[in-house]
Formats: sequence, C-alpha cells, structure tokens
Amino acid sequence: MAVFPPKERIWWNEPIERVELIWIGVAFLWGLFMFGFMITWHFIGQQNLNKEAYRIAPSVYETKVEEFAKKYQVREEQGVPVVKPPAGADVYILGRLWQWWPVLELEKGTSYRIHLSTIDWMHGFSLQPVNINISAYPGYEHVFTLTPTESGEFGIVCNEFCGIGHHTMTGKIYVKDQKQAEVNQRLVAER
Repeated sequence: MAVFPPKERIWWNEPIERVELIWIGVAFLWGLFMFGFMITWHFIGQQNLNKEAYRIAPSVYETKVEEFAKKYQVREEQGVPVVKPPAGADVYILGRLWQWWPVLELEKGTSYRIHLSTIDWMHGFSLQPVNINISAYPGYEHVFTLTPTESGEFGIVCNEFCGIGHHTMTGKIYVKDQKQAEVNQRLVAER
C-alpha cells in the first residue's frame, strides 16, 4: 500500500510491478511518438510560419511603413490610415507604444508578404482569432507570407507586456472577399 512507508527503506531496490512497467513503456513510447510528430507537424501542419528576419534601423523601417501607408491609403479610421495594398504586394506593419499601425485591408485568397517590426520595445504580434503569434523586436524586420482564407475583421493584440498602455495596444486587419463583393455589385446593378 502506498499509504504506509515501504518495508525496505531502500525502495528503489524493490521489484517493479508488471502494470507499472507497462505504463512506463506506454508513456515512453507516447513521448517518442509525440517528439517525432512535432517534426511532421512542421511540414504537414501548416501552422508554422516560415519567416525571414533582417536587421534594420528602426527609423528606416518607420520611414518604409509611412511611405507604404501614404501610397495605398484608402480612408482613415479614428485617425489611423486604412491601407489597401494591391494583391500579392509587400505589406508593412509597425508596432509602437501603443498601437499596431496602419490598419490593413486585404483580399481573401491572395498571398501577401507581411513585414513586421517595432521602433521602441519588444512587442508581441498576435492575430486573433487565427492565433498567429510573432515576437517583434526593434532593429529586426520579420517577413512572413500570409494568405487569408476567411473574410472578416481580425484583431491584432500585443501579447508581450510593453508598459502601462499595453492593454490598449491593438490593430486591425480587414479581409474582403473580392469575388463576393463583385457578385453583390452585380445584384444591386440588376435591381
């Protein structure tokens, strides 16, 4: 019984029960299976972002993002530009105290190269509800490919504590279904 101490004080010399050996074997084999499957998930799971990273001065990156926003701005939302880049374009997002800038408007089913960096502190880029998480650092430009598969409004939150305004550090990505919009326009025109 486990309630009472073993009769022999040197318990590790006691024989192991058969059932315990079976459970140890099952746990060991399951651990090996999961370790091997982590490698497999990387290639077949499509949940890991293959990304690149380059060193860049924060001021240079900030200039790139401002030029990108000025070039493709379609409107403003609470003083923040909403940017609609052409299909397949390079897209720039900047993290700074306490916002993700600018707001993006992307097309469903189109791949974009997303460039991501910060100019002040380390921030966490968390795209919700799809759960894409990237740690963004000043001085590094992270580049990854994103192909939106659903239309809607997606939120960006900072998931690395960055100071007193951390809870307000948010951003947005709108994904529009261009084909559905064209169908809706034809229906309205036919009426």
